[in-house]
Amino acid sequence: MARSRLLVVLVTALVTVGVSLNAAAQAPVLEQILKNGEIRVGMTGTQPPYNAADRSGQLIGLEVDLARMLASALGVNVRFVTRPFAQLMPALESGEVDVVMSGMAITAERSVTASFVGPYLFSGKSILTNSRALAAAQEAGAFNHANLKLVALENSTSQRFVEKVLPEAQLTTTKDYDTAVNMVIDDEVDAMVADMPICVLAVMRYPDKGLATLNEPLNLEPVGLAVSPKDPQLHGLLESYVKAYEATGQLDALRKKWLEDSSWIASLP
Repeated sequence: MARSRLLVVLVTALVTVGVSLNAAAQAPVLEQILKNGEIRVGMTGTQPPYNAADRSGQLIGLEVDLARMLASALGVNVRFVTRPFAQLMPALESGEVDVVMSGMAITAERSVTASFVGPYLFSGKSILTNSRALAAAQEAGAFNHANLKLVALENSTSQRFVEKVLPEAQLTTTKDYDTAVNMVIDDEVDAMVADMPICVLAVMRYPDKGLATLNEPLNLEPVGLAVSPKDPQLHGLLESYVKAYEATGQLDALRKKWLEDSSWIASLP
């Protein structure tokens, strides 16, 4: 039953796109993807469990698996283009990548220059700290103090969250999460502000470092796939695929694999 529902959704999407491609101007990115036989997916490669490089240098993670599924549905290969988080949306705008999948929260600000597919998961802000007192906090106000040092990923919603909700705290930004996590471990900052799955993963990844995180996120954020607003056909097709994967349970299986099962952590450097 699940397979038949998936086929119905995908066939319908392909027929729709096939008709619409008569007006190539409506699908410049999709047309190029089909012509080149590959879809270029932008991600940092440093955001486990969303995406990360394993010990052999191969990319793994929820978004890596999802990108491969989408490429297979399109009938093309996938090429991953890794960039620091702050450079991903500019890369999409310049045409360096076709889509961005990198724990990208769907926000009004980002929707001005990009069109979002999904969400394919929901996240929320949390903290990573070695302070049990901070980890026991139940509201954001507990972190809004001038003597508190926080770190967040540059140009992320975590940075925006601190600037807007915790303006009294001292904020440092980094280009990747590994640097931020090490700053917490080395007591250079009091806490890292990041998506809850990333904080939970860090606690599991470094069990002997005394790290802790919140029991509940401080807010709720939808995470989606960013595409160019100039190509509604590509957006519609990818949206159909994501909805099909959700309806057939394949997205839920990915979320369980990468967000609930910690066995893959051993493959990280």
